[in-house]
Amino acid sequence: MGEKDLVPKRRFQDFENEWIEMCLNELSESFSYGLNAESKEYDGKNKYIRITDINDDTRMFDKSNLTSPNIDYEVSNDYILCEGDILFARTGASVGKTYRYDRLDGKVYYAGFLIKARIKNEYDSEFVFQNTLTKNYRNFVYITSQRSGQPGINAQEYSTFKLFMPNIEEQQKIGEFFKVIDERIANQERKIAKVKALKAAYLTEMFPQEGETVPKRRFKGFEGEWQIKQIHEIADRHDNARIPVTESQRVSGNTPYYGANGIQDYVEGYTHEGENILLAEDGANDLKNYPVHYCKGQIWVNNHAHVLKGKSDLLNNLFLSYLLKSIDMTPYLVGGGRAKLNSDAMMAIVSSIPIYAEQQKIGQFFKNIDDQIEMEEKKLDKLQKMKEAYLEEMFV
Repeated sequence: MGEKDLVPKRRFQDFENEWIEMCLNELSESFSYGLNAESKEYDGKNKYIRITDINDDTRMFDKSNLTSPNIDYEVSNDYILCEGDILFARTGASVGKTYRYDRLDGKVYYAGFLIKARIKNEYDSEFVFQNTLTKNYRNFVYITSQRSGQPGINAQEYSTFKLFMPNIEEQQKIGEFFKVIDERIANQERKIAKVKALKAAYLTEMFPQEGETVPKRRFKGFEGEWQIKQIHEIADRHDNARIPVTESQRVSGNTPYYGANGIQDYVEGYTHEGENILLAEDGANDLKNYPVHYCKGQIWVNNHAHVLKGKSDLLNNLFLSYLLKSIDMTPYLVGGGRAKLNSDAMMAIVSSIPIYAEQQKIGQFFKNIDDQIEMEEKKLDKLQKMKEAYLEEMFV
């Protein structure tokens, strides 16, 4: 390794010394495996962190589904996390995933598929943790986890991970820098989740539920019951009107392509013009939040998506898209392991619709929420890309 490789590309001022290569084993007091215990309902005090409780993006403790370990707490103190401890996932698809304990997470026990590294006090734990988010670490995990069966990395193997260390002052400076970015990313994710939860609540309140003919929440100036209709009475199905994509269109790559689960990166299918509503015919991943997409302009659609268009004087297409999102499609699905929404079942779905002016109001209301979500997601993507760039430049 050349001398120029022993310092990062981007650095805080006043730091000049070369970094030193060390193994994780040299930085840690110990490595230990977690509890071999089942989880139980959260008792309000003792938290249990498992691989699935570590957020894939922020690597923070996801507390949306808190549990407690089913153990005798009097004899299990060794499994309580302390400030600066780092957890490593040791097996399965999540092998390599990490989490650094934060005292704000409270009293946390760690589960058996996790390995705890207790970082020595003379090193900055946050700096060590951020190293586990670098390309260098991902390469280490990819190479080390290879098994004839399920991927895995044990404590001895984790201890051999090599990283470069500056002096403690620079470690702390870099660690704090990335901690601030992580907090901004986490705040942005919470903001997006809040807006999405608000949208889900409005979808429940602003469309009549089963057996109802008026919604719980309504814009001022609109009264009267909504009309009960089947989809075939208010919308036409256009699957059979599609036009094959030409080779020149396929090469241009400027038209969005839709499949069963949303926008895809490749182009192969049939073109549709104008306003269209797309529903997955089969292969949908999330049945409760069934894939429904409002599209305006030219699109390409494959054979796994239905295409609907509201009848001109009866239905606003934007409203139709959110109406369909408010409906639980599960009762209409057929098939075994692969759920399918066939055309007859789709066209027989029973719904309620208001007058056209109210449809427009509702459709635009939800469109504004989706625009806000899209804007916040772009901010999140920008933060994540910024962090990725800094990780590349600020570590050796």
